[in-house]
Amino acid sequence: MSARSTRIRSAIVAVVMLAWSAAAAAQSGPAGMMSDPGEAATSKSDILAQVRYDQRLDEQVPGDLLFRDETGRAVQFGSYFGPRPILLALVYYECPMLCSQVLTGLTSALDVMTFNPGQEFEIVVVSFNPKEGPLLASAKKKSYVERYSRPGTESGWHFLTGPPESIAQLTKAVGFNYVWDERTKQFAHAAGAVLLTPHGKVSKYFYGVEFSARDLRLGMIEAAKDKIGTPVDNLLLYCYHYDPLTGKYGFVAMRAVQLGGIVTMVGMLTFWIVMWRRERAPRLSDAHHA
Repeated sequence: MSARSTRIRSAIVAVVMLAWSAAAAAQSGPAGMMSDPGEAATSKSDILAQVRYDQRLDEQVPGDLLFRDETGRAVQFGSYFGPRPILLALVYYECPMLCSQVLTGLTSALDVMTFNPGQEFEIVVVSFNPKEGPLLASAKKKSYVERYSRPGTESGWHFLTGPPESIAQLTKAVGFNYVWDERTKQFAHAAGAVLLTPHGKVSKYFYGVEFSARDLRLGMIEAAKDKIGTPVDNLLLYCYHYDPLTGKYGFVAMRAVQLGGIVTMVGMLTFWIVMWRRERAPRLSDAHHA
């Protein structure tokens, strides 16, 4: 075996071990984040077992649910039913992580589309934290309307807050399950958006923090015709949790690093195998001719 082959094989082993170590380190979490790793893991597991989207396609969202919009005006959720589909985002306005990324991702995707809020569809953002009020909703709307920067569309953006009973019925109707973690004083929840038909039935789910403008557009066209989509892969991105005092991330970062480690391992392993085969092919050819 040539010295080069030995180096390639050694490199493959090193890459595998490095990626595996990174994934293992991510699984255990940042040093110092948890005082009792065993107890924390059990608690984290219990919490995240309750966090998910149940895909409740064709479920009717109650129209009589009471909320307040960003101006403080009392509104019924059904007041947004009408001729246009509704893009619903469930967030909480003081979320330190994914909620803002969800709204930013939606805004970026909508910016590519020719459809306009208030004309072809409505955007309804609802805080599932009953302690938040219209002032926070108003500030959040101002931020994203300015980011979207498309004149004449402000009336198509709606940022709501509401009482626990309205929030509970809305989240149940669309299958959004979340948990308040008293220890961290944060919500554990999934990231995504829900598309409703003009009459308030669940038509389609979009997961994550980045959204395809094409998928959103096609989904809106179908929802506008009262069509109900099919279940999508339940690949959820969780928000849990970020400590602003230490600057350390919890479950989301662990998932990201684990995924990054696996991708790196597969990519580097593939590269070195290709290099090894290329180096081996001439020797096999020479041996055959000999």
